[in-house]
Amino acid sequence: MLRINVVTIFPDFFAGPLGLSIPARAAGVGGVSYNIVDLRTYTHDRHRTVDDYPFGGGPGMVMKPAPFFEAIEDIGVKAPIVLLSPRGRKFVHADALRFAAGNELTLLCGHYKDVDERVAQHLATEELSLGDFVLSGGEPAALAIIDATVRLLPGAMGDIDSARTDSFYDRGISAPSYSRPASYRDLAVPEVLVGGDHAKVAAWKDAESLRRTREAEARDRAEWIERERVIAAREAAIADAERALSEKAAKKARRKRKGAR
Repeated sequence: MLRINVVTIFPDFFAGPLGLSIPARAAGVGGVSYNIVDLRTYTHDRHRTVDDYPFGGGPGMVMKPAPFFEAIEDIGVKAPIVLLSPRGRKFVHADALRFAAGNELTLLCGHYKDVDERVAQHLATEELSLGDFVLSGGEPAALAIIDATVRLLPGAMGDIDSARTDSFYDRGISAPSYSRPASYRDLAVPEVLVGGDHAKVAAWKDAESLRRTREAEARDRAEWIERERVIAAREAAIADAERALSEKAAKKARRKRKGAR
């Protein structure tokens, strides 16, 4: 059985979703158990405070390290311990396969402006993200990872072959899907899918899968190039600022030496 621990300040967030559909079915057949841990249990003040002001100033609040460390020590978990973070590596299907093959998975849900870096560096074994965007907290990301993982467990899906033909399962993007009717509002299903030739259908699906995968990879390359351009511009601006500060400090030192003569 896979045990999934979720450390969160909103345990009620998970009650509904984990009791429905495939996550509930996976638990019902004994493939997974869910342990939802209230982070506020590991606070030591009457307000159950989990956040504080950041060192160095700046807007927003930062989640304190102590409750996370104490929660993990108390429930006695082992790797993988995943901090959900927009800084993390993007979660992919291979991660879901890895988690589904294990015995335990722990997800740390952040909130507020950030989580103390000591949690990321010295408690979590990895950081994962759903993509280049920011959520109000790690809870929706945790649910997405749970769903992607438990649907791969034995008995979770009525037809495991359905999962094996999904996008990213030993392939790239899957081919388009169609259902009845064959024509709807003058929009027709591709002729090859209704012709009854299974070999042609298989070839069409392979070709469409490859086409979609190449389109997605081209899009990702274009986005990567743009990110590199933005990063280079930021690096140049930082270098200019550092150069200006250095020149200012040098001028100040020269004036000081001149005044001392």
